Amino acid sequence: MNALPPPLAGITVVAVEQAVAAPFATRQLADLGARVIKVERIDGGDFARGYDTAAGGLASHFVWCNRGKESIALDLKDPRGLDVVRQLVAGADVFVQNLAHGAAARLGLDAATLCAAQPRLVAVDISGYGPSGPYADKRAYDMLVQCEAGLVSVTGTPEQPVKAGIPAADIAAAMYAFSGVLAALVRRGATGRGGPVEVSMLDALAEWMGHPLHHAMHGGTPPARTGLAHAVIAPYDAYATADGGRVLLSVQNDREWRRLAEQVIGRPELGTDADFATNAARVVNRERTDALVGAALGGLGADEAVGLLERAGVACARLRDVQQLAEHPQLAARERWREVGSPVGPLRALLPPITLPGGGEARVGDVPALGEHTEALLRAVGMADVEIAALRRDGVVA
Repeated sequence: MNALPPPLAGITVVAVEQAVAAPFATRQLADLGARVIKVERIDGGDFARGYDTAAGGLASHFVWCNRGKESIALDLKDPRGLDVVRQLVAGADVFVQNLAHGAAARLGLDAATLCAAQPRLVAVDISGYGPSGPYADKRAYDMLVQCEAGLVSVTGTPEQPVKAGIPAADIAAAMYAFSGVLAALVRRGATGRGGPVEVSMLDALAEWMGHPLHHAMHGGTPPARTGLAHAVIAPYDAYATADGGRVLLSVQNDREWRRLAEQVIGRPELGTDADFATNAARVVNRERTDALVGAALGGLGADEAVGLLERAGVACARLRDVQQLAEHPQLAARERWREVGSPVGPLRALLPPITLPGGGEARVGDVPALGEHTEALLRAVGMADVEIAALRRDGVVA
């Protein structure tokens, strides 16, 4: 049986994007088979290209968010550069932008304007705080939105709040933009009309704050910062092992606690002891609970501890660093790694998390150089050699 085509084959996306939120959203579309045309500044391109040089000389953020795209470098302040974008959008199914507040509207590239002219177009505006309200004009970088959304207040230790180690606000907005595009395309298939899609980083991350937010709103108090522990479950933490490792475990119900007490701690009477028999009691006696678990695991190596916990049916994990993630045996066993091309040669990249059995493998495309596809895209919109030469001479394209 022949494999089904990629689900977004035949869909063209034009993106005036930068940093993480929009690029990560459009990378998901590219992974599913869409053609994604990335419009970049002529003076350095997407500023995420300059964040670092860790990926063989390329920026790790850029490599992560921009595989499988075509890059065209244009000066949008020049009417000729802006006209090229409009011609590209005229042939597109989806347009995505995350420029500073008001910038897209000044260029006529906001979702409302574009969709009024092209009813079948799905056009996405990604912003920090939304198009209206007192924060509409406020600069919105990931760490700032993490603070405004309260994520930092519930992350860290009792003494020190910390931001998430990944750009959580950017990723949240990206994934809602991605799912919003898919929903709008489904609607277009039924009605023939696309329409605007609006996503803000604050709205997206506020939704992800659901548990602590509802705990605070309805319970009266925000959950405490507990490091790797859980505010309302015990035992739920990382415990040191004899070989210097750390093993995490999570007891989700009292049956698991009884198995842990009998088969790991070696004290079955703790399963019925009033100080430990229920989760509520264990939370009240968290220090004593953690001491019991820590003593049981502290004399074992990490492999031995994990094996003992798994045989007891207790959920557990190792505390891995990112290099250990890159060598994770589960990812290797499931063959989740591929190589992608880039201006500096092949780079490792993960297959996208969405797997569609029977549909063939997801496309994992190359990372483009700045303006790598400029000439081909200009020719695609009908420009002749003399016109392209004039744009190059005048610095409108790069």
